[in-house]
Amino acid sequence: MNPTTTTTIPSTALELRSLVQADASLQIHLESVPVPAPGPDEVLVQVQATPINPSDMGLLFGLADLSTVQISGSAERPVVKARIPERAMHGLTARLGQSMPVGNEGAGLVVAAGTSPEAQALLGRTVGLIGGAMYTQYRALPAAQCMPLPPGTTAAEGASCFVNPLTALGMVETMRREGHTALVHTAAASNLGQMLNRVCQKDGIGLVNIVRKPEQAALLREMGARHVCDSSAPDFLAELTDALASTGATIAFDATGGGTLAGQILQCMEAAINRSAKEYSRYGSAVHKQVYLYGHLDTRPTEIQRTFGMAWGVGGWLLFPFLQKVGPAAAQALRERVAAELKTTFASHYARTVSLAGALSADAIAFYGARNTGAKVLIDPSL
Repeated sequence: MNPTTTTTIPSTALELRSLVQADASLQIHLESVPVPAPGPDEVLVQVQATPINPSDMGLLFGLADLSTVQISGSAERPVVKARIPERAMHGLTARLGQSMPVGNEGAGLVVAAGTSPEAQALLGRTVGLIGGAMYTQYRALPAAQCMPLPPGTTAAEGASCFVNPLTALGMVETMRREGHTALVHTAAASNLGQMLNRVCQKDGIGLVNIVRKPEQAALLREMGARHVCDSSAPDFLAELTDALASTGATIAFDATGGGTLAGQILQCMEAAINRSAKEYSRYGSAVHKQVYLYGHLDTRPTEIQRTFGMAWGVGGWLLFPFLQKVGPAAAQALRERVAAELKTTFASHYARTVSLAGALSADAIAFYGARNTGAKVLIDPSL
């Protein structure tokens, strides 16, 4: 049986692809691909909005040096080429020669649906979706991976309804499940950081924000953030220790990954705890202090100077393993909260909207490639 449709669907569509080649070069281009027919439990979505998240950049650019970007082809079919440093190639061996689709999440209109009741219920609806390969004009995927958006919600408003909202909620849920009562977040003026602030303010959770610039600190304070520490300030460590002592935060989520920041957070956590210590211990405090690295904005090695006793840990944290760990019921509860607060707590703002081809212009790459706060870009493949 043919899947039910609501509109005329083309036979082919454009999809953005990223290719790492053996000569340490990267190529990004638009490729014509067949528009798939949805299976019984699937839907076909005309993608109308998909964000460029930090988590997309690694796959999109494959660790290429953006200062070497060269663009050829036409305005409708640009081809981006760049050099990849030799030292980075060992980490890309598994994707050599593979033309890979990009884009973690997005939103759009369900234009065809399989025969299952779950798929048919989404026909004609605007949905948020997750599952990779979102930088494309049409995407088929299981109905279970779609989130029906509340009536009156546009695709642009729902484009970022998975990665950042669920990451913010996942951090808070991890904090609770591991027995902590307050948390620390770095690169905290980001779109994700602003969401986390709104979550913590709404839920009454202590949050220590670490930023890198005075203007980022000012932005968060205007949002009502109480504890904001600027790592570029000369008294950063003292201010961080004060904030940790005030909140009791003993878990941190670090987006920078490299450098000394993770170790500094652990050092200041120990100092804050020792302010109320009743007696000295040569092994440090018995309170466990945890830093999770979930990003790699700083590409230097992570440096840890052990000045904080023995009760500590540094590890990695990613959204999808977390969702698998908590199970379908808990994950669904988090998704339902996102849907209910999509225009408030989890609202996203974009500095630019571009087409698929526009995302590969030199100007656009320079803009979103800098990863600056407030420079989030939305791709509308339907343009």
